[in-house]
Amino acid sequence: MALNALISVKGAKKRKKLVGRGPGSGHGKTSTRGHKGQRSRSGRDFYLGFEGGQSPLIRRIPKRGFNHRKRNNYQIVNINSLNRFPKDSIVDADSLLKSGLIEDAMGLVKILGDGDLTHPLTVKAHKFSKGAGERIKKAGGSALLI
Repeated sequence: MALNALISVKGAKKRKKLVGRGPGSGHGKTSTRGHKGQRSRSGRDFYLGFEGGQSPLIRRIPKRGFNHRKRNNYQIVNINSLNRFPKDSIVDADSLLKSGLIEDAMGLVKILGDGDLTHPLTVKAHKFSKGAGERIKKAGGSALLI
């Protein structure tokens, strides 16, 4: 096999359409643009989603909601999920990531009070719900804010 022996697959090469070269070419006179109208004119340029003057779909559909740029998106962890850690261990973002409870160790973590904690743990997080903090202290552990 040599570079000069390579051939293109059938249909890979397509000839450029030559327009406006007389009636014998099949693309003469109106140059495949039809007769009159906005699309036949030179210099026509429409924005993406233009619908011929009709109100575009992007403006017709309702807009709902608002996403604030400064919103803090917390990764949620419930108290009952913390029972998988050994007794008296320190639970932080790295250990939560290794156990698969959160997806990003650099992100914000919030502990919620769903379920019960069966043994004492030292939990480090960015935020605790009121119930979660109480349940961790009740089990003999401590809830530390990062």
